[in-house]
Amino acid sequence: MTAVLETLENLGFSTWVRESPSKLAYPTILWLHVMGMGVVAGISAVISLRLLGVSPKIPVRPLERLYPLMWWGFWVNAMTGTALLLASASKRLVDPTFFIKMIFIFAGVAVLRLTRNKVFRNLGPDGALPESAKALAWAGLICWLGAVTAGRLLAYI
Repeated sequence: MTAVLETLENLGFSTWVRESPSKLAYPTILWLHVMGMGVVAGISAVISLRLLGVSPKIPVRPLERLYPLMWWGFWVNAMTGTALLLASASKRLVDPTFFIKMIFIFAGVAVLRLTRNKVFRNLGPDGALPESAKALAWAGLICWLGAVTAGRLLAYI
């Protein structure tokens, strides 16, 4: 297993990300990763907070238009996260914190999909929320907070 991880780290792209003095390497990839997570977690938090009753005058239905932007942020994160992972595979792929982060991300994506399918597809004619809305909102907040926290801990643990 160690040989596979070292092979990944020694790929030309991985070495470039990790060791290049170019600002287009590690600093830009990390910045894009942070921005992508901000988009996903931020928009998800806005939707979750609204479902929990914050800013009740804002209608829920139009918030569904934010899903394509969240998916854009997710795919930016997937690409940049892969680049960052390749640059330090032997360190990250043996760290339990990395796997905790991934569990939170996969759960967060599942909650996003469930929220769209169970909340936005089942809004009452007057915008009334289905019973599952608050539980999904809390789950979303917990998942993205967990993913962001675990991600930051990776830099220090």
